[in-house]
Amino acid sequence: MFELIYFARPDSYMEGRNLYEVRRRMGMQLAGERPAEADLVMPVPDTGAPAAAGYAEASGIPYREGLVRNRYSGRTFIQPSQTMRQRGVTIKLNPLREVVRGKRLAVVDDSIVRGTTTKQIVSLLRRAGAAEVHVRISAPPIYHPCFYGIDTQVETELIAATHSEEQIREFIGADTLGYLSIRGVLAALELPYERFCFACFDGRYPDPVPYDAASRKFILEEPVPARG
Repeated sequence: MFELIYFARPDSYMEGRNLYEVRRRMGMQLAGERPAEADLVMPVPDTGAPAAAGYAEASGIPYREGLVRNRYSGRTFIQPSQTMRQRGVTIKLNPLREVVRGKRLAVVDDSIVRGTTTKQIVSLLRRAGAAEVHVRISAPPIYHPCFYGIDTQVETELIAATHSEEQIREFIGADTLGYLSIRGVLAALELPYERFCFACFDGRYPDPVPYDAASRKFILEEPVPARG
């Protein structure tokens, strides 16, 4: 499911669905499930843009871009160290002060993994003069690691696995925080649950996985022994 929410390009088609449209519909579902009293809806570039457009459309709140992305930087949540991830955010994003100053912002992103990137984004917006920052996430909380190729770590590094929603809100410094439900994701897709792997969200792995914390992260990536 994380492929549809984040990794795949928005012009891709998966399960017969255009992913830009799927993500826009996720934003519309999110606006219905977790409304915000805000002056502007803005995306976290670039992957939050389709959901933010849907959120603005469904809520009637104007859509504006309040962050500019440096296109020469990479994705931060897959950086190998916390220091590199924090430095990457400050290089990657810059606020548009004239847009955000004095405004109540509904800030839409596709996911929160460790929480550190979102915390820095909220801080950037507050320093730029935002009156309020309401974070909305167009995916459910990520509770469990992925063993099928997505580079998430063990539960101790996934903030939703160790913190309540209110604790996450406090950690990132937002005025409010809201996630989309699994039911909302499926409503946006108009496809049944059984067509997808939701294991990182609900722990229902389609294939058995090891639960030895010392070895489980890379066990499914070990080379297959040669036959004969």
